[in-house]
Amino acid sequence: MSDQAVLPLLEAREVTVRFGGLVAVDAVSASFRAGELVGIIGPNGAGKTTFFNAITGVTAPTSGRLIASGHDLTGKGPHRYAAHGLARTFQTPRVFADMTVLSNIEFGLKFAGRRPRKYWLWGEEQSVPWALRDAPSILAVIGLTAQAALPAGAVTPSQQRLLEIGMALATRPRMLLLDEVAAGLTEAEIEEMARLIRRLRDELDLTVVWIEHAVTTLLRHVERVIVLHQGRKIADGTPAEVVRNAEVVEAYLGDEMVGEDEVLA
Repeated sequence: MSDQAVLPLLEAREVTVRFGGLVAVDAVSASFRAGELVGIIGPNGAGKTTFFNAITGVTAPTSGRLIASGHDLTGKGPHRYAAHGLARTFQTPRVFADMTVLSNIEFGLKFAGRRPRKYWLWGEEQSVPWALRDAPSILAVIGLTAQAALPAGAVTPSQQRLLEIGMALATRPRMLLLDEVAAGLTEAEIEEMARLIRRLRDELDLTVVWIEHAVTTLLRHVERVIVLHQGRKIADGTPAEVVRNAEVVEAYLGDEMVGEDEVLA
């Protein structure tokens, strides 16, 4: 196996983000490898979204390094992270409300046009899963085929979240970063979203990093959990390890009333 093959897709090294006198992210290190399904949890104000913004190029870190597949992207813009196969969603879905659902996906595919696709049966396109080859296929993956002709602004909030995931998938990522995609959903919709996230990882060979407030659901579906509290990383391990961590329970899970039996069920 080559050195390139074993490199993390993304590595944060002692990343700190300050806003004036406020330290929002405090020397957080984390590594994400191919095929992982990782959750990031923590109380409000823990620095989760700021950390996400830092590791996707939206916010430049005050200090620390960000390495994608061996390439130092520290201080680079989001397009550079996208070019290295990272795609993300936002807490508030960012879709083009006046465009159709199908056109939103097609926009994402045009963004992916940075990859040579003239000879679609070989070259870089050969590595793209069939499910991501065109807009109708992507709509089928996320379950929005019936809404294809509707304006994106006319579909439900939960469908807009699915659409944003579809737009991210259209860029043909290797790593998908999801910021609270279950926010505002019903319990049934949250569970359905979690199953979709797991299926995307399994069927599309993606690395998925997922921030979520629906802690119990997240802990049931992810394989590794990073816990942030007051900008610091206080735990990084399996769900079973995290729910037994006294510091995590005191800082967060005690308030959420998440028990080990629920996580391991």
